[in-house]
Amino acid sequence: MTVYDRWHKSRPKPGEPTCKEHRRVPTNVHGTGERWQVRWRDDRGEQRKRNFTKKSDAESFDAETKANIDKGVSLDMAAGRERVKDAAAKWRAHLLHRGSTSERMDRVFRLHVDPILGHLRMAQVRPSHIRAWVKDRSQVLAPSTLGVVYSNLASFFAAAVADRVISVSPCLGVRLPSAEERRQFIPTPEQVHILAESLPPRFAAVVYLAAGCGLRGGEVFGLELDQVDLKRREVDVSQQLVSVGGRSPYLGPPKTRTSMRTVELPEVVCSALAVHLKRFEPVEIEVDDETDPRNPRRRTARLLFTTNMLLPVHRSTWAHIWAPAARVAGIPKGTGLHVLRHYFATLLIHRGASVKTVQLALGHSTPTVTLNTYVGEWPEAQERTRALVDSALGRVPRMCPPT
Repeated sequence: MTVYDRWHKSRPKPGEPTCKEHRRVPTNVHGTGERWQVRWRDDRGEQRKRNFTKKSDAESFDAETKANIDKGVSLDMAAGRERVKDAAAKWRAHLLHRGSTSERMDRVFRLHVDPILGHLRMAQVRPSHIRAWVKDRSQVLAPSTLGVVYSNLASFFAAAVADRVISVSPCLGVRLPSAEERRQFIPTPEQVHILAESLPPRFAAVVYLAAGCGLRGGEVFGLELDQVDLKRREVDVSQQLVSVGGRSPYLGPPKTRTSMRTVELPEVVCSALAVHLKRFEPVEIEVDDETDPRNPRRRTARLLFTTNMLLPVHRSTWAHIWAPAARVAGIPKGTGLHVLRHYFATLLIHRGASVKTVQLALGHSTPTVTLNTYVGEWPEAQERTRALVDSALGRVPRMCPPT
């Protein structure tokens, strides 16, 4: 590696005219562009080069690049010149996300990242750009939503560092607006029953599966007849119905490994399901089955819940069905079926269930997820601590008088 002068020839031919000022032979690019150039071969053996206005900057870059190559941490300068929008698209294409998560990630970058940062080259992005982006997005996104969007952006730049596209993530040291603690809306038992009565009859049992068993919406709409055992009062949760843009709903694996579980059916849920199966006997419909990603197939399924047209329930279809019933029941606008899962969780907590019990019932990946979601629902730790100490130590004994 070395620093080259682009404006003058290092090996002039005999008789070539020299520059009077420097007594050197000028090149055909003399006086145009940046004068100093560093050339090197990257860790794949490909020729790279970069130009600088000042010789001192070129020499510093030359020394730094040589040291990085010696340590095996040289940067991919070609990738560093790629625009954020293009690099992010390639990164997302190689992520092992499920359909719904991949769709959400694409939407995050399309709406919130690409319009503001997408035109910048990867090596150009600085913490100041990210801070300006955070300030801009904080005007349109709630703090909690901004936190999720920012985590996706930070993951992208962290991957760029790992791939040696950039040396340091521009997201380091960037602060986000603090999110106000917001308690989940928990419906009353009366509201749960009103919801069931206000929905079309073919979906009434959906309410009790969510409120009485804690099933997610995708788990409810992905249930097949052979997964329900009313005699043993159990439901086998081994798949979910996935809705993504551009295709019909399909069967996929549950959200997490621990989401694959056997759920006990309370009497109220059993009764609701029995009535449902008597009135709306499942029929055979064709659906894509991707519960095993390595062996996707098209098969016949007997889903418990379908539309009037005997089709799987798409999330957009369900939104139109849910909204009128939610208004009648007094459920806040923008609150979906997941509110009944919160009802189930808080019911367990208030009746004394442990964090582990609630985690397994809900199919959360870890107890930490359960705690972070419902920590405010457990009794106050201080009150419990006082009660435990008082019950153990009892009354304070009479102290001996001083001698």
